[in-house]
Formats: sequence, C-alpha cells, structure tokens
Amino acid sequence: MFTKKDLVSSIITGFYTGLVAWRILVFLKTPPFMDVSFAWLLVVVPILWILGVNLGYFLGRWLAFFNQFGKFAAIGFTNAAVDFGTLNLLIAWSGIASGILFTVFKATSFILAIIHSYGWNKYWTFKSQDDNESGNKFFKFLAVNIIAAIVNVGVASFIVNGIDPVFNLDQNTWANIGAILGSAVALVFSFVGLKLIVFRITSK
Repeated sequence: MFTKKDLVSSIITGFYTGLVAWRILVFLKTPPFMDVSFAWLLVVVPILWILGVNLGYFLGRWLAFFNQFGKFAAIGFTNAAVDFGTLNLLIAWSGIASGILFTVFKATSFILAIIHSYGWNKYWTFKSQDDNESGNKFFKFLAVNIIAAIVNVGVASFIVNGIDPVFNLDQNTWANIGAILGSAVALVFSFVGLKLIVFRITSK
C-alpha cells in the first residue's frame, strides 16, 4: 500500500535525481529537445518515482518481490544520480576525464553512492528498524558493496581507459557511458546481496 512515507521519499529522491540529471546534461552540452530546458526533469522525475513505486505495489499483488523492487529501482536511479553527479563534478573541477584520476574519481563517487544507498534502502526499501544490529548490518552492507564497487569501477575504467570512444563521442560523454555500464553490472550484485544477506531477516 502506497503510504505518506512513500510519497515524501519519492518526491525527495526524485527531485534531486532530476536536479543532478539536468546539471549533467548541461555539463555535457546536450542539445535541449525543441529548445526546452532540461529543468522539466525537476517535475517529471518525482512523478515517475511515484508511479514506479505504485507500479511495484500493484505487481506485488501477485509477486511480493515487487513490493520492494519499485522502491529499490527508484533508489537505484537516485544512487546513480549521486554517483554520476559526484563524478561529473570532479571532472568539471579538474578538467580530467580519463587515466588514473578518472579511476580515483569513479571510486570516490561510488563510495558516496554506497553511503547514500544504505540509508535509503535500510529505512525505506527494506524498512529495517533493528537498531541493535545496525552496526552489523552496515558492515555486511559494506562487504557486499566491496564486490559491487570493484565490479563498478573495474568495468567503468576498462571501458574508459581500454576502449576508444565510439560514434565520435567526446571524452566526457564516453566517461559517462563507462560509468553507466559499470553501475548497471554492479546493480545486479547489489540487489542480490541486500536482499539475501544484509536485509534478509527484516525484509517485508
């Protein structure tokens, strides 16, 4: 059942996901569609998050798995915004989008996304309220995400540093392509670990 907590959480995470996406598109000098500013993402993304969570509950009538997956997907995209937003901020600040510093930037952005992910998944997606085991859960969470981090950074770095940009893409755009593919692969590891190891007992 869609609750007030779901509504507020969807609006908050959707808003800053839209904000980060808007600023990244501006940084990458992406031409606006029909000369309309990408600021519309500030409104559209929160609405998509609300619809996505509701869709999860709807599908959850047949498969309980979806009751959590709608929220997990919203947080997953929001984590990506934190990840990519930090990465592009570091690239813009330094003017460097490849080499060893790219790997350092990508590791930094992913670590921040992990911290963000823990809080939202614990208290919203999986509704874990067992504070007596918070420390233990967090260490399990970190352990699971060490694998995801290695996969994420490894895949992204391999693509950016090992493969030349295709379709005449510039280096900044190619850096984001690498980041997207790294995050997509790491998402598989993250969900399985959170569901079966970290929040297995308290999940609903």
